[in-house]
Amino acid sequence: MRILDYDVIVAGGGLAGTVAAQAVARYADGASILVIDRSPPFMPGRKSVSGWICGDAVSKEAVDYMSEKIRVSWGEPEIEHKVKGVMAFSPDKSTAIPFDGDGYMLNRQLLPERQNQRAIDMGVQFDYEINLTGLMYDNGQVVGVTGIDKSKNIYKRSCKVVVDATGMTSMLRNQISNTDKMERKVDRQDVESTGRHIMYFEKGERDLTEFDPDYCIIHLDQDIAPGGYGWVFPKGDDKVNIGLGVEKTLLTKRNKRLKRNDNVTTLIEEYVQRNRAIKNPRLSTDQEDINNATGNFQVSVRRQNDCLVAGGFILVGDSAWMPKPLDAGGIGPALVAGTIAGKCIAEALEAGDTSEAGLWKYNKEFINEYGYKTAGLEIFRRLIQTLSNEQINYGMKHFLKNLDVEAISKGEHPDFGTLGKLGMIIRGALNKRLADGLRFTSKQNKKLTAHYYNFPDTPDGFTDWHKRLHQVLDESNTNLKKYQ
Repeated sequence: MRILDYDVIVAGGGLAGTVAAQAVARYADGASILVIDRSPPFMPGRKSVSGWICGDAVSKEAVDYMSEKIRVSWGEPEIEHKVKGVMAFSPDKSTAIPFDGDGYMLNRQLLPERQNQRAIDMGVQFDYEINLTGLMYDNGQVVGVTGIDKSKNIYKRSCKVVVDATGMTSMLRNQISNTDKMERKVDRQDVESTGRHIMYFEKGERDLTEFDPDYCIIHLDQDIAPGGYGWVFPKGDDKVNIGLGVEKTLLTKRNKRLKRNDNVTTLIEEYVQRNRAIKNPRLSTDQEDINNATGNFQVSVRRQNDCLVAGGFILVGDSAWMPKPLDAGGIGPALVAGTIAGKCIAEALEAGDTSEAGLWKYNKEFINEYGYKTAGLEIFRRLIQTLSNEQINYGMKHFLKNLDVEAISKGEHPDFGTLGKLGMIIRGALNKRLADGLRFTSKQNKKLTAHYYNFPDTPDGFTDWHKRLHQVLDESNTNLKKYQ
């Protein structure tokens, strides 16, 4: 029998990876776990040379889920600021929708330091400054990773399970060769180009639609952030994470419509300057932000990968395209996925079966906890991206009722049930088309949610399930064109 270096190797030392490592350590007593990260020890889990570029927000619910399951608590100073929720404003700011509930603004430079130390205290080992380039196989099973260390030497480590937490463009997932179930590439239209600054400022005009120390603010506006949204997330009374995201093809259309030549960077600068509540903003020079004050990044806005496992291999976080399709929030689903993945890996180790079938339960548990809603939200996001500011204003003001707002607040697809009732007055052909589109996405969401809850218990049923999924998705995308 081949002697392996570790039971579990986690590729990528960000939040998804380290939570997965902690969960394995919690559920699999005595398991040997190695986290491999490309960054140096003083910048663990860094997304890029710009730092840990992110909106920094996460719901209390997601953090509590992780903490209760693996008994790892977060506190100050990694939790930098507490908020009461998120408020999404229409372009004219006359309508606001609350969602997500209580949450935290995280310090993404301090959090990894404390997160990694907690993992080390739980027995997890780390190798830094390793660029992973591929996977090792044995009889159709992933049994380790290969790469290059900081001295340009060949690096190889073997294991029973590899957890891929290396990010949206994962080289490991892209090269996976022991499965045809896992998607390898993300479609460009399912990616948002985003960027943000962490800034201190002097108080300007008091305007809670522009800055609110108690709420994360989202601005829906196709001129400011075409196909995405702008955000103003408080990190204190005079400190903010401010940025925006766009869909590239819609930015091109917006530039043509407005006769502009903007990119993400110029849009952000204009977005900061137009905020009347923020006066004399300046990039943070705090030690805990020094490597993280500004930067751009790419984030997926689609359902998670249709299959999250292969023999000896599991996807978590951005590698699995887990950020929420509507708001690109990735920390919450990463915490949930890492927790579930670690538990399922521990059970597979205990059973002595880390094959595709032995790890399959992870697919089901993630879907039942979180992933059931993402395909429907992907369709909803595609509709919203086609709307004009006037349609967004009208829809948020007239079509969203209490039950719909409640659904959105839980991260669910709104039902739009009232749109079918007699007596609804809808002015204008564009808004009638919008109402039809909203009804259609609601109907498709119900189909997709039911379909995800029927995810197969074993790999044998995946082909038929996957075929039906893409029939519904193709039907949805074709029909959405009618409402544009």
